[in-house]
Amino acid sequence: MTTDTKGGAVRARARDAALAAVRGLVLAVATLPVTVLCLTLSLVSIALIPIGIGIVTTPWILGGVRDVADTRRRLAAEWGGVPIPSAYRPLPAGANPWTRTFTMLRDRQVRRDLLWLPVDMTAGFVTALLPAVLCLYPFEGFAVAAGLWRVLADGGTYWYGFVPVTDQPSALGAAATAVVLLVAAYHLAPRLLTAHFRLTRNVLGADRGELAERVRVLTETRRDAVDTSAAELRRIERDLHDGAQARLVAMGMDLGTVEMLLDKDPAQAKRLLTQARRNSVEALEELRDLVRGIHPPVLAERGLGDAVRALALRLPVPSEVAVELPGRADAPVESAAYFAVSEVLTNAVKHSGADRLWVDLHHADGMLRITVTDNGRGGAAVGAGSGLAGVERRLGTFDGVLAVSSPAGGPTLVTMELPCALS
Repeated sequence: MTTDTKGGAVRARARDAALAAVRGLVLAVATLPVTVLCLTLSLVSIALIPIGIGIVTTPWILGGVRDVADTRRRLAAEWGGVPIPSAYRPLPAGANPWTRTFTMLRDRQVRRDLLWLPVDMTAGFVTALLPAVLCLYPFEGFAVAAGLWRVLADGGTYWYGFVPVTDQPSALGAAATAVVLLVAAYHLAPRLLTAHFRLTRNVLGADRGELAERVRVLTETRRDAVDTSAAELRRIERDLHDGAQARLVAMGMDLGTVEMLLDKDPAQAKRLLTQARRNSVEALEELRDLVRGIHPPVLAERGLGDAVRALALRLPVPSEVAVELPGRADAPVESAAYFAVSEVLTNAVKHSGADRLWVDLHHADGMLRITVTDNGRGGAAVGAGSGLAGVERRLGTFDGVLAVSSPAGGPTLVTMELPCALS
């Protein structure tokens, strides 16, 4: 290794130590008030649940705790190279405060966040501060050796670490100790910061049980997606066999008969030609409907908003569609959202008895949110055999969630959320 290479490695190591000290100081000083505030507000809000106030405040406060924890996860990955997994339960936006509160409190990951707060205030604060102390404390030793001991000792004894400083020789001993500490900081500061993030991961990271549950949910949604695709293929095959294919076969038979009757019975041949033309028109219409059921052309060409508007125009019930989408999602997400809306609207038309429908689509905070509201009789529920259960499975393939609010007498509000980015 050349001298220049060695010098570059030393400078890089020193820069890493200084950077670890600065980052550790930021973590210790800037985040301590935040974690103290989060813990205090969480305890007070949870204590107020029995009198009802906490039902309203707890979801907001725990959401803030989650944001703080997610920020620490991001810093752990960026500053320390320590990824911290999380496994939060999805929480539909349409849930009432009672459901949101107790769903979050039953979430093991949220409980880990709450446990992490006091740990971060104590052991986390100390381990974050150590790199900064190790890098900065030696400069006090050098200052003591330079003559500051006379002011600090003031006729007595000043302790620098474990070194009693009473005169210049002992001050030089403090300087030697500072050199040892500075060398230790050069080698250990980045490792100490990594140790802080590993402590955070041990408390804040999802355990094997939570990750296994996440894998189980993903496995189920993948199986549902495969089953849905197989059912869709069987439907297409059935529709082709019973619809367009049958009409095309009949048209071919009619044309064969026309060919034989053309000279013998022109009138009958003309009637058969008219029937064949009618069959061709109906077969073409059925093929168009089939293609529209696979992937509507308007969805591919103009996006989800216009596709839902076109869908609403074909409904027998008056509908209003509001769209606030500044871009387009990926094609699979758009397709899942379109067919989910189609299924919900079909259910509303068939079963709700509503005379008005409202659809709202917007994107915020990385989520595509769709609400379908009707003024029908209510009583809709997600369950086995329900069309809404199929919608829930379709959304689950993309980590989406479904929430239904449908009291007896109506109205019914169906909320769907899909995590996605718009382009």
